[in-house]
Amino acid sequence: MKTSLRTSLGALALAGLLTACSDDTTTNKQTQTAPASSPAAESPAPAADNKLETRFATIATGGASGPYNIIATTMGEIFNKTYGVNSKTQTTGASVENVNLMAQNKVELAFLMSDVLSDALAGEGSFQAPVTNVQQIAALYPNYVQIVTSKKSGIKTLEDLRGKRVAVGAQNSGVEVNARNLLTGHGISYSDLKVDYLGYAEAADALKAGKLDAAFLTSGLPNASLLELEQSFDLQMVSIKPENVSRIAEDKSYFVSLEIPAGTYGNEEPVTTAAIMNALAVRSDLSQEDVYKLTRTFFDSLPQLRNSHQAMNDVSVEAAQQGLVAPLHPGAQQYYDELAAD
Repeated sequence: MKTSLRTSLGALALAGLLTACSDDTTTNKQTQTAPASSPAAESPAPAADNKLETRFATIATGGASGPYNIIATTMGEIFNKTYGVNSKTQTTGASVENVNLMAQNKVELAFLMSDVLSDALAGEGSFQAPVTNVQQIAALYPNYVQIVTSKKSGIKTLEDLRGKRVAVGAQNSGVEVNARNLLTGHGISYSDLKVDYLGYAEAADALKAGKLDAAFLTSGLPNASLLELEQSFDLQMVSIKPENVSRIAEDKSYFVSLEIPAGTYGNEEPVTTAAIMNALAVRSDLSQEDVYKLTRTFFDSLPQLRNSHQAMNDVSVEAAQQGLVAPLHPGAQQYYDELAAD
């Protein structure tokens, strides 16, 4: 560079350098407003193996005490250490807000429930139009619909919630979306309940204070707020009948019937409930090379991620393409294709 600047064409070289810097800035901000045929829209040269083209890898999560946030905190630390990228978590109201943040180019990655992701792609439910810039890296672990009440409440099954004061999750969260779908599938509307919109920790506190009859806390197992609540509350899990889940799944195919294992929250017997797969999503405008590296690092780091939260024990590269609801990002597809070729 120093030699070229000494030549008689120094001014032209300097102008070219300034143009290149401008293009790098545009790429780092992840804007793609230029036409595909223009130089500004061309893909940048691949970054070194220990670098990313993007400067940011912000991960949208959910409530501070939920598995999303716990797992993503470890992910961000790993991405920071591996690539020197600015990767941090953003605590949110979870899935619906996370999709909207991705649509607004405010985060790069997100944990989502598959029901919300399915609605977003179709422009249904909480979304007035299809969201087009979200793709998937992997299917993760199942989120169990954990409906909790007190042993003295008399509430045993989801049908018993009619007329009760129930927390259905933070408004427009993934918890609230699947709570509404499950209630509707049982012929129960919000007008049949006294509804409170509360996140995990707030719902647990309200149950303990006697301000709720029951609460939905949909997450991986175990939920930290429920583990804490169990220590000082006569906690009882509410069941959802497998035949009801199967019927609802005829329309909402992402629901499956699973059991909360005995002993998870002091329960002597397994509790049948509904579950939804989680998705790790990424903005589609991130480069193929970047997403390939992030996908590879995610799976290479499974031991550390499993140490952060036991829900990750259900995540494997072998099952990561099962239950996908969004198209795979080309970078993730490249990673899976390489594994298949080995």
